[in-house]
Amino acid sequence: QVQLVESGGRLVQAGGSLRLSCVASGRTFIRYTMGWFRQAPEKEREFVAGISWSGGSTIYADSVKGRFTISRDNAKDTVYLQMNSLKPEDTAVYYCAASIDYSGSFVYSRLNEYAYWGQGTQVTVSS
Repeated sequence: QVQLVESGGRLVQAGGSLRLSCVASGRTFIRYTMGWFRQAPEKEREFVAGISWSGGSTIYADSVKGRFTISRDNAKDTVYLQMNSLKPEDTAVYYCAASIDYSGSFVYSRLNEYAYWGQGTQVTVSS
C-alpha cells in the first residue's frame, strides 16, 4: 500500500497561484500513476489532472487546461499541482490519488481507476 499526504492548500485571491504537493510513503518502489481530483461543496469529486510514473504523459480536465500543471519528482516521491490564474470556481478540496501501473507509461482520469487516496487539502479562491 501507499499513503498519500497533500499540502499547500489555502485561501488565495482570484488570479493568484498555488502549488499543491502530495508526498507518498509506503511501497513507493512500485510504479504509480498519480492524479489530482477535487470536490466542491455539494458536488461530485471530479478529475483535475493525471501524470504517468515516467512523467512523459499528462492529461488535464478541460476546465483547468492551460492554467494548471501537474508534475512529479520520483526521487522525492512527490507529485505537484501548480495552479495559476485561479478562479472562484476552483474552490474545492483537492485530493491526490495513486494507482499501480507497472508499465510506468499509463495515466488515468477516472475516479474508479485510482486505488489510493489522500485526505485532501482545502483550496479557497476569493473573488
